[in-house]
Amino acid sequence: MDDYSSTTRRRRSRNSKAPRKASPQAKAIKRRVEFIEQITVQQLAHGMSVKAGQVIKVLIGMGQMAQVNDSLDFDTAQLVAAEFEFEVVNATFNEATHMIDIEESDEDEVPRAPVVTIMGHVDHGKTTLLDTIRNTRVAAGEAGGITQHVAAYQVKHGGQVITFIDTPGHEAFTEMRARGAQVTDIVILVVAADDGMMPQTVEALNHAKAAGVQIIVAVNKCDRQNANPARVRQQLMEHQLVPEEYGGETLFCDVSALKGDGVEDLLDNILLVAELGEYTANPDRHAEGVVIEARLERGKGAVGTLIVQKGTLKKGDRLVIGTTWGRVRALSDFRGKPLKKAAPSTPVEVMGLEEVPSAGEQWVVVKSERDAKTLIDHRTTEAKALAARSRKRLTIEDLLRRGDTDETQQLNLIIKSDVRGTLEAIDAAFRKLEVEGAELKILHTGVGAVSESDVTLAHTYQALIIGYNVRADARARKAIISRGVEFRTHKVIYEAIDQVKRVMSGLLGPSIEEVSQGRAEIRQIFGVPKIGTVAGCYVTEGKIARAHHIRLLRDNKIVWEGRLASLRRFKDDVREVERGYECGMNLDGFNDIKPGDEIEAYTREEVEAS
Repeated sequence: MDDYSSTTRRRRSRNSKAPRKASPQAKAIKRRVEFIEQITVQQLAHGMSVKAGQVIKVLIGMGQMAQVNDSLDFDTAQLVAAEFEFEVVNATFNEATHMIDIEESDEDEVPRAPVVTIMGHVDHGKTTLLDTIRNTRVAAGEAGGITQHVAAYQVKHGGQVITFIDTPGHEAFTEMRARGAQVTDIVILVVAADDGMMPQTVEALNHAKAAGVQIIVAVNKCDRQNANPARVRQQLMEHQLVPEEYGGETLFCDVSALKGDGVEDLLDNILLVAELGEYTANPDRHAEGVVIEARLERGKGAVGTLIVQKGTLKKGDRLVIGTTWGRVRALSDFRGKPLKKAAPSTPVEVMGLEEVPSAGEQWVVVKSERDAKTLIDHRTTEAKALAARSRKRLTIEDLLRRGDTDETQQLNLIIKSDVRGTLEAIDAAFRKLEVEGAELKILHTGVGAVSESDVTLAHTYQALIIGYNVRADARARKAIISRGVEFRTHKVIYEAIDQVKRVMSGLLGPSIEEVSQGRAEIRQIFGVPKIGTVAGCYVTEGKIARAHHIRLLRDNKIVWEGRLASLRRFKDDVREVERGYECGMNLDGFNDIKPGDEIEAYTREEVEAS
């Protein structure tokens, strides 16, 4: 009986519901709240098992008004948690913990070769100039004699090495800058002496100036009979590039890329600018740099052309490039000669990458494969999360909120107009604007529709695009939406000036924002008695409604604005016509319509500045 009773007591003891005592380590873990990038009042309260009102009460006591969905920084969250005897642990992923930790000083820096990019208008001789410099025939191997890819080369002059990057255009140059890759030290702006300044020359110049790099002008084709180098200098002076011989700071070199005349002088000037720029790097550390181009080759896999910017890249190193990685299986220079290592400013071809990276991606050598994969997993997750979130547009109101500090704020502008005279008037008026605490920088001006290149430049440097009597072309419209660039159009000069001035002074009140609703292409025109000209249209985007404001565009220039007098599908009057359908339109009081013109429909919505 006694044995039975003791057995029963032991069973009851094992089945007891009484809470077990937690270890001191478990108690400490339970009183921790994880902080990952940010934490809201509600999340902090939930982590501490208290009501959000209690957290808000503590914040008010600290002099900070907050609501349940407001985000708290790490320091504030720590102070609040301490009031409840909790600890906030920063669990945010830190890439630095997986990088090679080094201590650098200026004493470790040694001179390196300058990196030079050649830019300019198409067919002004950029690749021929580079071809002459390095004594090869690259231009002959290109489709139509036009550079189709990005490549890097090195030449020796005066016992010193110069690295050249040949690009297919200023868009690629700015795309690299958009990824934070400052690859180039010096830009050679090639201008043909017989053609002078061309639209692409101006764009290339503005992209180079926006990047803040040194510029040397190579006036090419000086051997031709109709060459006029003095006219080129005069044209560039209008763009604030004053030649050294006229008392300015810009070096000009008259060259003939075909004959080789003046090339030695150009190389001397590159080395002179490099000496003044004092370009240095530390070779005794892990390597970092930028991808110039990448491709997939049969038998080799993913192959990348990289520029080494810091440190020395060695065979066997493990690279992390954006969201991919690789182990350097082979290194070769631009001639295909195998290398064991590559010093700063050296262009190299690398084999052993897991995937083909994007041009302009920055790369870094890490200690182990485990660190590389950890970084890639994190970056891939971040990229997916970023893609899942809708991209927020850069608006004028965002710039105003960014200007709530005591520092001088800079507003970057790109201006496009329908004619040169109006463009010069707007440009001059903007440059006269002066607002205390704000600075206006005009990155680029041009005549014609807003192009994809304009949007790329605006996206890279967080600029606003102001259009006067012009619209964006089809590719630019898609880029504006995908990249979140702010584009404002005006038909009265003083309205554009007034808006920019209000932005600079931070006094932007409720404004009227245009919202594009649809576009239609005019395919035929019909003369109808007592009505006038009727346009036979095909709706290509969105929809067109009777209630919409209407613009008539010819070559992306605004010809007329107003309302529709009638909108018909066959013989029926309709309120709206969707994309993919044909319709007839009569513009109220306007009959100068031509096949090929476009109809743009839009609405005006009032937007409150926040």
